[in-house]
Amino acid sequence: MASLDPSASADIGEPTGIQLQVLQLQRRIQKFLDDTTPHTAPRWIFTGFVAAVYAVRAFLISGWYIVTYALGIYLLNLFLAFLTPKFDPATTELDDEADGEGMSLPTKADEEFRPFVRRLPEFKFWYSATKAILIAFVCTFIPFFDIPVFWPILVIYFFILFGLTMKRQIKHMIKYKYVPWDYGKKKYTAGSPPKNNK
Repeated sequence: MASLDPSASADIGEPTGIQLQVLQLQRRIQKFLDDTTPHTAPRWIFTGFVAAVYAVRAFLISGWYIVTYALGIYLLNLFLAFLTPKFDPATTELDDEADGEGMSLPTKADEEFRPFVRRLPEFKFWYSATKAILIAFVCTFIPFFDIPVFWPILVIYFFILFGLTMKRQIKHMIKYKYVPWDYGKKKYTAGSPPKNNK
């Protein structure tokens, strides 16, 4: 049952000192993230450095294999979401047949160009991967997460899982003729119009 005291409701609307500090910290973190958004290469270099530090620590302490395995599975899941189009052609084909039209990737030269829209944008991929590596690094300092396990089985299982999922993803890319990266694609400048290849 809600309190009918008017002074209690006034206290809810005004943040306390701790809440103000948390809000200020959240704003600083968001400003930092907003400032780093256009700097793709430095962000990934930082993530690579953090991953290397984690790998060295995991190697030197010879433990926390479950944490490393969970990190690997999570990063694989992020990578697959990064490679997958937001609107999956396999499911939109079925929707197109029912609706008559919809979002699909162009398969012929005369079809309208539709840019590749990722299910997981690059920035969110970077942010989630970096956060996961930092969380895994912190977990290596907590003895509770050092579960004894025969690590070669985890490595073999991870590579089998990676191979199967990447094989399926590559088949999907070939079947629906899309490339999820910009490398090798034509880039047009503001002064040069695209050429018509007829």
